[in-house]
Amino acid sequence: MTKKRRSSHWYGKLDKDGFIHRSWMKNQGFPDHAFDGRPIIGICNTWSELTPCNSGLRDLAEGVKRGVWEAGGFPVEFPVMSLGETQMKPTAMLFRNLLAMDVEESIRAYGIDGVVLLGGCDKTTPGQLMGAASVDLPSIVVSSGPMLNGKFKGKDIGSGTDVWKFSEEVRAGEMTLQDFMNAESGMSRSAGVCMTMGTASTMASLVEAMGMSLPTNAALPAVDARRMALAHLTGKRIVEMVDEDLKPSDILTKEAFENAILANAAVGGSTNAVVHLLALAGRVGVDLTLKDFEIGFEIPLLVNCMPSGKYLMEDFCYAGGVPAVLNELKSFLRPAKTVLNKDISAHYEGAECYNRDVIRPFGDPVKPAAGLRVLRGNLAPNGAIVKPSAATDELLETEAEAFVFESIEDLKANIDREDLPVTPETILVLKGCGPKGYPGMPEVGNMPVPAKLVKEGVRDMIRLSDARMSGTAFGTVILHISPEAQAGGTLALVKTGDRIRVSASKGELELLVDQAELDTRRAAWQPEAPHYTRGYARLYIDHVLQADQGADLDFLVGKDTRLVTRESH
Repeated sequence: MTKKRRSSHWYGKLDKDGFIHRSWMKNQGFPDHAFDGRPIIGICNTWSELTPCNSGLRDLAEGVKRGVWEAGGFPVEFPVMSLGETQMKPTAMLFRNLLAMDVEESIRAYGIDGVVLLGGCDKTTPGQLMGAASVDLPSIVVSSGPMLNGKFKGKDIGSGTDVWKFSEEVRAGEMTLQDFMNAESGMSRSAGVCMTMGTASTMASLVEAMGMSLPTNAALPAVDARRMALAHLTGKRIVEMVDEDLKPSDILTKEAFENAILANAAVGGSTNAVVHLLALAGRVGVDLTLKDFEIGFEIPLLVNCMPSGKYLMEDFCYAGGVPAVLNELKSFLRPAKTVLNKDISAHYEGAECYNRDVIRPFGDPVKPAAGLRVLRGNLAPNGAIVKPSAATDELLETEAEAFVFESIEDLKANIDREDLPVTPETILVLKGCGPKGYPGMPEVGNMPVPAKLVKEGVRDMIRLSDARMSGTAFGTVILHISPEAQAGGTLALVKTGDRIRVSASKGELELLVDQAELDTRRAAWQPEAPHYTRGYARLYIDHVLQADQGADLDFLVGKDTRLVTRESH
């Protein structure tokens, strides 16, 4: 017999309760010796046909099981809610916290000693990590991996990024609707997540940079045989982690989060990483704020991938992936433990770059000082963010008049009006799209450029909102304004014709309206009636935190590692 484990409280008891737990598991054909005290490993799977990004995870689970069995463990796969970013309405972000609850309670309630998190799609990775961190059993991530490069007319095309570009070209009359529809079939050519550096690949990269996965996890294509081998090795490693009692709290330190912020800047990662890292930090008790993200501002953009560059994740993989990037960053990285029970340096030691146009050296970056920029001012007292690597440089220092859309419906009804009173210098403002307002803080912050301007050749202008944007999107888009409009933030008071000043270099976002006028407007302001009055969405609206705090639910912050002792019979 091995040492007594957490699972022994379920399967090691020689009484009625132990009989029940073991007997019903045996109906799946497990023999007596499977319950001899070996570590029981949960495989937390977000596979779903409604989540195309994660459609390969059912196969990867088999690879994990092989590794667990090899190492002397007992693998048990279980499902949790799956969040299909491209399929769910009103937004998958509304349900990230529900997935985290599902993961947390499943891990807590079942007799497992460690867990492998199988995810990939934008919200599944952070949701699973948040849930696992709140229970704090040994945990490790295997991502689903990116799709193969998209193809259209003999050229590579990228998930999301080229969708936005093609859509604008159709609106401008520069691309036929037939070509647009033909491109659809070549965009998604295999199982896996967006093959651009969108949120899914960003979070996989940051998970690797934080040491919560094995090296090379982020970039191996979903259909590459090496990903199945990685799953096998991960299954083997989690058994060892249980023996070492190596938990998320040992790995997810302040230094690990700082390494993630640095890596996010270098890879040109998604703005969504901000809300996810803040929420995860809240679960493990790390004091992470928007100010901490400023350490990445001076880091140059090293990865030449869409939407900030021209290549795709398949090219990134072949060029050396995250280990090669970490090797470039090594003089900036903080010492931090990883799932290997070693310093993060073990994740990149000996890493090479095989294509210097895909992964640039520090001395020849794609863009200098390209990390996310935090903006503050009376329009965003608690902060807002912008992604300089995906923006138009000259727009990052602007003072201009605002044109306001009061809701997403207002925007959709009016954005294509030929008489819309806007110019290329106008700052577009969208309200009501924050955590409480939509609800769920959707990816609508990268508003379309008004049709009349698209036809004039305009492809970017300043857009600001309390919403998010897809990690695959681009443009001078100011996001996550906090407090949001629905919570009574200054954003709610902006009117068309007001002047706004944006300065990325100074970190400023100011509404140039005097305080007396703002006080008058606030006295007349009323929040919009909630869009949901029951169920989880009502719970979410009542308890969601603002973007600068990660948009977690207030009662889920922190963790509970207590063993459940009360039996069900």
